[in-house]
Amino acid sequence: MPSTPTSAAGRYKWTVVGLLWFVCLFNYADRQAIFSVFPLLKAEMNLSDVQLGYVASSFMWVYAASAPFAGMVGDRFRRKHVILAGLIFWSLITVATALSTKYWHLVAFRALEGLGEAFYFPASMSLISAWHTRETRSRAMSWHQSSVYAGTITGGAVAGYLAQHYGWRLGFYVFGTLGVVLGILLMFLLKEPDVPEAREQSSFEFAGITQIFRNPMAVALMAVFICANFVAMVFLTWLPSYLTRTFHMSLTMAGFSATAYLQAASVLGVLTGGMVADGWVRKDRRGRMWTQAVGLFAGVPFLLLTGWTFSVAVFIFATMGFGFFKGMYDANIWASLHDVVPPERRATAVGVMNSIGWLGGGIAPVAMASASGVWGMGMCLSATSAVYAVAGLLLVLGAGRWMMKKVEVLHAA
Repeated sequence: MPSTPTSAAGRYKWTVVGLLWFVCLFNYADRQAIFSVFPLLKAEMNLSDVQLGYVASSFMWVYAASAPFAGMVGDRFRRKHVILAGLIFWSLITVATALSTKYWHLVAFRALEGLGEAFYFPASMSLISAWHTRETRSRAMSWHQSSVYAGTITGGAVAGYLAQHYGWRLGFYVFGTLGVVLGILLMFLLKEPDVPEAREQSSFEFAGITQIFRNPMAVALMAVFICANFVAMVFLTWLPSYLTRTFHMSLTMAGFSATAYLQAASVLGVLTGGMVADGWVRKDRRGRMWTQAVGLFAGVPFLLLTGWTFSVAVFIFATMGFGFFKGMYDANIWASLHDVVPPERRATAVGVMNSIGWLGGGIAPVAMASASGVWGMGMCLSATSAVYAVAGLLLVLGAGRWMMKKVEVLHAA
C-alpha cells in the first residue's frame, strides 16, 4: 500500500472509528434483538424463563470460549479481514435465526452468533489502537463505544416494533441482510495503517496469554470487567420482560424503554469518560482507571433505585443515571487494558478479557431467572448495585497497588 500523507492519515484515523462504529452497531443490534421478542418466543414455543435464560447464555458462553482464540487470530492476521469475515458470518447466522421453529434451533443459532461476534472486538480495538496514540485513544474508543448503545437501542426498539406488527422473525431478516451489505462495502473502505507495527507473526502460541496473566493490573481489570458485564447482561436480557410484566408495556414500548433511556445516557457518559480520561492520564498514569472507578461508584445508587420503584418516571430517571455512569466506565475498558499490555499482545489481551468477562456475563441471564422466582425481578435488579460496588473497590485497590510499580506497561505507543 502506498504511503499516506500525514494529514490524510490524521483524518483517516477518525474515519476508521466511524467505519467500525457501524460494524459495532450491527454487532449489538443483532445480539439485542432477541431479548425484545422473548415474550413471543415464550408463548410460541412454550418456554420457561430459565429456558429463555439459556438462549441468552448460549451466545455468551460460546462468545467467551471463542474469545481467546479470536484474540490470537487478531494478532496473527490482518485485522481488517478478521473483522469483516466475522461481520458477514454473524449476519448470516442472524438471518438463519429467523428460520428457528424449535427451542434447540434458538440455542444453536445463538451459540453460532456468539462464535462469529467473538472475533470483532479483539481485532477492532487493536486496529483503533494502531491508528491512535495514547493522546487520543480514549476519545477514539469512547466514540466507538457509543455504537454499542446505539446498536442496543436499535436492536431492542426495531425488533420489538417489527415483532409486534409483523412477527418476530422479520427483525432478524432485516438486521442480517443489512450486515452482509455493510461487510461487502467495507472491503473497499477499511484500511490498515501504513506504518507496520511490531505484531505477532509467528504460529499460534499460548505464551502470550500466560504473559497477560502475569500482569497483575491486567488481571484486576478483567475481574472488574466480570462484575460490570454481569450487571449489564442482567439489564440487557431481562429489562424488556420486566417492563412488560411490571408496567404492562407493549412489545414496542418495552423494547424501546428497556434500551433507549439507558443507552442514550450511556452515549453521553462514554463521551464524557473518554474526554476526562484522556486529560487525567496526562497527569496520572492511572487516570483512565480512576475515571472508570468514578463511573462504578456513582452508578450504585441508581442501580439500587431501578428495582425499588413502581413509577415509570422514576424508573426512567434511575436507568438514565445508571446509563451515564456505566458509560464513563465503558469508555475506558479497552484503553485501560491497552495501557498495561504491549502492542503485539493487544488483540490477545482483549480476547482473553472478553472471554473472562463474558463467562461472568453468561451466568447472569440464568441466575436472574432463577433468583427472580424467589425474590422477584425488581429486588434482583436492585441487588446488582452490590456487584458494582465490589467492582469499584477492586479497581481502586488494583490501581493503587500495582500501577505505581513497574508492571509491563506501554508508555508511549
